[in-house]
Amino acid sequence: MASTRIGVIDDHPLFREGVVRSLSENKNFIVVGEGASGEDACRIARDLTPDILLLDVSMPGNGLSAIANVRHISPSTKVIMLTASEEVESLVAALRQGALGYVLKGVGARGLIDAIATVLRGSRCVSPSMSAKIMERTLHHDRSAETLLTPREIEIVDLVSLGLSNKRIGLKLDLQEKTVKHHMTQILTKLGVTNRTEAAMRWRDRLA
Repeated sequence: MASTRIGVIDDHPLFREGVVRSLSENKNFIVVGEGASGEDACRIARDLTPDILLLDVSMPGNGLSAIANVRHISPSTKVIMLTASEEVESLVAALRQGALGYVLKGVGARGLIDAIATVLRGSRCVSPSMSAKIMERTLHHDRSAETLLTPREIEIVDLVSLGLSNKRIGLKLDLQEKTVKHHMTQILTKLGVTNRTEAAMRWRDRLA
């Protein structure tokens, strides 16, 4: 049986080295590449096509944004977020972008290996504490798009759904156009969509 080929992306060298060392001790795994940014993730996906790519949420180039890029470049690569972020919004965004796993950095070597095995089987794997948070949100009927966005982002996506451009939104809200663009990037990530048209449709669908 061929070894599972893994890429490890994290901008904290000591943590990354520890993960690589733990994985390398398992005869079923081979670490084919390391990096520290979303750009590195895309490079490794393109050049090395690993079976599994471990990504952090918070790193240069935005780990969440890198997920869709990696899946576009190497559709066979399965993404697992290995992160310290316990924000439900990050989990939801990661899964919507196509990640199959969301594992918190406190996990031990055995837990990480089990998560990789689960994802290789095509199933999702989410740390128990994060699953509990999702369950709590579900029980409180708190799954709407509004809960993912800040008040300013809601103002902007409301105007996007009316067909306004970034420039017109900026004039209406007294914001610079580049600020509106920054908010739009956050909105797309949080709503799990790739462009403003999809964002507008998702926003309107919440009322259906």
